[in-house]
Amino acid sequence: MRNRIETTTSLGRISEEIKKEHKGFLEWNSVSTRHDHQSILQMVIDGRDPKAVDSEGQPLPTLVYLSREKRPQYHHNFKAGAMNALIRVSSKISNGSIILNVDCDMCSNNSESVRDALCFFMDEEKGHEIAYVQFPQCYYNLTRNDLYGTCFRVINEVELAALDANGGPCYIGSGCFHRRQTLCGMKYSKGCETEWKRENERKTRENASVLEESCKVLASCTYEENTQWGKEMGLKYDCAVEDMITGFSIQCRGWKSMYFNPERQGFLGVAPTTLLQSLGQHKRWSEGQFQIFLSMYNPFIYGHKKIPLKLQFSYSPYFLWAPNCMATLYYVAVPSLSVVGGIALFPEIWSLWVLPFAYVIIAKYAYSLGEFLWFDGTIQGWWNDQRVWLFKRTTSYFFAFLDTILKLLGLAENTFVVTAKVSDEDVSRRYEQEVMEFGCPSPMFTIISTLAMLNLFSFVSCVKRVVVDIQIKALESLALQIILCGVLVLINLPVYQGLFFRKDKGAMPTSVTYKSIALALLACSIALY
Repeated sequence: MRNRIETTTSLGRISEEIKKEHKGFLEWNSVSTRHDHQSILQMVIDGRDPKAVDSEGQPLPTLVYLSREKRPQYHHNFKAGAMNALIRVSSKISNGSIILNVDCDMCSNNSESVRDALCFFMDEEKGHEIAYVQFPQCYYNLTRNDLYGTCFRVINEVELAALDANGGPCYIGSGCFHRRQTLCGMKYSKGCETEWKRENERKTRENASVLEESCKVLASCTYEENTQWGKEMGLKYDCAVEDMITGFSIQCRGWKSMYFNPERQGFLGVAPTTLLQSLGQHKRWSEGQFQIFLSMYNPFIYGHKKIPLKLQFSYSPYFLWAPNCMATLYYVAVPSLSVVGGIALFPEIWSLWVLPFAYVIIAKYAYSLGEFLWFDGTIQGWWNDQRVWLFKRTTSYFFAFLDTILKLLGLAENTFVVTAKVSDEDVSRRYEQEVMEFGCPSPMFTIISTLAMLNLFSFVSCVKRVVVDIQIKALESLALQIILCGVLVLINLPVYQGLFFRKDKGAMPTSVTYKSIALALLACSIALY
């Protein structure tokens, strides 16, 4: 299969041999393009056919290939539109009560995950209340110390599990088992228990060819016109995080959800292997979540009297990722600039008033490190997580915040950027060696480099005052700022390596180096004068 995919990609077309094997491919003609083609559907395996068995004689399930219709004049609504087309077509062919949704770069890692999910849905006491069962999003290509902080260790192990007590976790877009009725807009009521045996006996009697043709209409561009699809039915449209807003609206209809994190991970995907991929992914997530908070789906407005207040509060930290950038940017830039100007922002190091600051800093980071290590993390992994935490809040969340405000003012349009996860051999090798990848110019790298240089210049100026000018007494009032500045220099060591010492293709581009030095010197000059 891999050879076939690679050959097709290199040729730019499907070979005649494969076309003959699957009639669905014959419909991909010279006129068809990725963004302009008719509905293409083929029942590759018809599970009702007694001849559909594997090499051991065991029956195979129905397998359907679907490419929904796309036309330039119709908005296809990205992933949400694809999911809704699949929901409609599957309702005609199999109409299974439970739908499993996984992203295209994910695979099953646990043969018992289906049975585990069904145990929740079929529970005699509480099963009828559950809309979906969410598995954690895990990755098979993480480095030992998780270079880009991708695995959401604490979120997966603590936060999502704790949401079960508040009404259930959010829907995170993949590795999720849904009750079909809830995706189709059904509200929860005490009388909506499923008769599983009767559901399993429902089968369509049309032959495969007739079924294929009748289902193509359900995947057409015009089918959703003047319907509730994308609004009250299916996944919701006009949001970059269609998963979260869909799960939230399902919970607001009275349903609950469950989080299940088995010892053997249920599903595994591909983690970003470059810093820019990771930052771009978080920019899209945080932007979509902030849009939800500012829309009619604000958890405190739309969720009022529909979901518990504690669940409304549980959603808020995720929806407010983007504006979190402002506080982080302040603490990264202002204390360092104040050091250059000799302005104290915190109490003197020997003052009793420094104790509350010291307590908060020590308690917060000691607890964070302990929690990270408790869930099988490493000290280096925790340090990487802190670094990426800083990078995300000063770049991804900052641009997400700006774009959201611009869209509210009508100065920008919604876009959906798919995270590219394909990399060449050199990039993959550096990733495996846990060497941070920069490589291409980006406004995000300019911000990261400028802040890194700003803190380096500030720290050097402090060292100069102590060593050359012997102004130890004058620095007592600036001690906390100097410590913060020093920590930021340490956390940015990979950035300095990329700026000045590395010669490989993953180093920071020269243009970014010049810009960051110039901007940092300008900021320090303004602070001095």
